[in-house]
Amino acid sequence: MMDAQEASQESRWPTIAKHIVGALILVALAAVFTYSGWSKIHPDNPTAFDNFQWTFLDLGINSLWVSGILARLMIGMEFFIALMLLGHIYLKEFTYPAVLVILGVFIVYLILLLIKQGNTGDCGCFGDKLAMKPLTAIYKNLAMIAATLVLMYLYPIKPYKYQDFVLLVFGILSFTSPFLLNMMTDSVTPIANKRTVNLDLLYKYQPAPPIELRKGKHIIAFMSLTCPHCKKAAYLLQKIHREHPDWNLYMVLDGSKDHEAAFFKETQSMAVPHFMYHHTPEFIELAGPGVPSIYWFIDGKAVMKSEYAYYQLDPNYMAKWFATAHLK
Repeated sequence: MMDAQEASQESRWPTIAKHIVGALILVALAAVFTYSGWSKIHPDNPTAFDNFQWTFLDLGINSLWVSGILARLMIGMEFFIALMLLGHIYLKEFTYPAVLVILGVFIVYLILLLIKQGNTGDCGCFGDKLAMKPLTAIYKNLAMIAATLVLMYLYPIKPYKYQDFVLLVFGILSFTSPFLLNMMTDSVTPIANKRTVNLDLLYKYQPAPPIELRKGKHIIAFMSLTCPHCKKAAYLLQKIHREHPDWNLYMVLDGSKDHEAAFFKETQSMAVPHFMYHHTPEFIELAGPGVPSIYWFIDGKAVMKSEYAYYQLDPNYMAKWFATAHLK
């Protein structure tokens, strides 16, 4: 017959099994949050942050500065939750409910993204590491919610000593790291342009642009179909154009027709007014030594240039510039 000690050990096996399964699920959940945050902010590719930041512009936030702060705070929240899970900080009392709330907010955000642009493109959930459509991301978050509910039953670890201090340290590390890894910049204002950009060259050949770009205010981006930074700029321009179709934004594109379809598919920028200019020597004369070159024109004169290309396409500043007669 089984003695009392053996019976006690046997009765503990279900509890041990629950703890093992719970620990594995917890580590997996923390890994997803960590990878999600890192993929959007990792320093070996500074432009990885852009797509995620621009999704806030797409939701109607009319400032690169504000959207940049919100994007970094959201990434910090992902790091914070991952550390809270791994550190077993107030799991039942705070961390598990916080995970459910955050994932719920993410789902609401993804639903808004679905409503505005459909189930197309990349939601930016995993930066430049893993493309994911909004609907797929919603399913992923629902699976993470289910995993958290399981953890609340399998792995309700009690609070331990010094958790408040660890919580403070984790909070500081989590929310400062996105700002240190991807520093904020206030260079949303374009610089004064010092070179002549002769728009008459655009009308030298036929076909010519169907609109008159030498009258009024226009922001014109000169871009190559195969340039990765140009694609970033075009992607941002289409977001801004969708929110502000009355602004005079224009793209002048150079490159082989073989690359047109891929360019517009990746950037979703077909709706932005544009012109294919297949005269490379003149295009280089217009654009200057590098692309993307984005100039701000008043009556055919390039008064400003976005020195840092798409980083200086701030909708808030653009709104003031288009609305003010003499803002230069």
